[in-house]
Amino acid sequence: MNEDFLLLNGKKFYYDEIANYSFRNSIPLNGYESKTLEFCRSWLNGIQEFPIQTSGSTGTPKTIVLTRAQLEASARRTISLLNLQKSDTTLVCLNTEYIAGMMMLARGFMAELQMVIVEPIGNPISLVGREEQIAFASFVPMQLQTILQETPEALPQLNNMKGILVGGAPVSPTLQRELQQIKAPVYHTYGMTETASHIALRRLNGPEAAEYYQVLHNIDIGLDKRGCLTIKGDITNNELLVTNDIVELLTHDRFKWIGRVDNVINSGGVKVQVEKVELAIAEAFADLTDSPRFFIAPQPDELLGEKVVLVLEGDTFTPENEEILMERLRSKLRKFELPKELYYSPAFTMTATGKLSRQRTLQKLGLFTD
Repeated sequence: MNEDFLLLNGKKFYYDEIANYSFRNSIPLNGYESKTLEFCRSWLNGIQEFPIQTSGSTGTPKTIVLTRAQLEASARRTISLLNLQKSDTTLVCLNTEYIAGMMMLARGFMAELQMVIVEPIGNPISLVGREEQIAFASFVPMQLQTILQETPEALPQLNNMKGILVGGAPVSPTLQRELQQIKAPVYHTYGMTETASHIALRRLNGPEAAEYYQVLHNIDIGLDKRGCLTIKGDITNNELLVTNDIVELLTHDRFKWIGRVDNVINSGGVKVQVEKVELAIAEAFADLTDSPRFFIAPQPDELLGEKVVLVLEGDTFTPENEEILMERLRSKLRKFELPKELYYSPAFTMTATGKLSRQRTLQKLGLFTD
């Protein structure tokens, strides 16, 4: 039997038995393990097309089909960038039914990495022994923040990695400060299901930290008439992909992300960019030890057409703390950008990939979601 194997929730599966599904009678599997091994079996058997569901964080989830060539083209760039070598260990802790986790598996197979796969929980590194030498991992921001807060003893493991990817959500100012203690390079990713994961990276820590994204080689970017990013390369089958992301194009291969074109609130005739307001709120919370999660949303208003509201997770603020927050925001935001009301949700609704579902959270609160 071929000695190549992966570890899935602590269970060892040899590639030969995965390809032939010969383990099913001897090893009990839960649903997540079965789904993960189904992709692995397809890859090992040379399947050329992979149906993948989008995350649904910005709309209704849909299923698209990516080719093996697209996944391989994306994987090669990351493998080269991080200088991943045969037998390096990679921690796979993102949902493997979606593109981020699926690409971790594809990179593992292509670079012949030793894959340690765990279910996507808040602190995945807590499931890995301290003696494990991990070369590469990818997290959502919430996971990385939880790791740093709950398991500071894991810092040496993070420091010894060749690279750490963070994606799927914005990185808060608080997390960016905490990332400076990590010696390994940490990159914020830009990409989507349609581009087979990231097409650009932004360094978050160390002297090379930057505010812009660096596009990976041989990928062409541009702007459409709305000021939204366009992408073309082997990862899009050389077809032009038009995004809904407003960016500032700095050079032919560098850009700053501004926000989504569909995340603009028209309040009193003034266009309010949601991401700008959320950054100001994050900065206002930056000195708090336990700052709540939050997001900005529009709500109907008879006078303004739409008004800006702030939705916070957790306990209701006291009137005094609400006023302190608003006072801080008045120094950072224009009149029409200021939240007109605050709403509280005991717990935000999340997608299967760990992203915030604004629409479903608003629906749960009985608020307008169109």
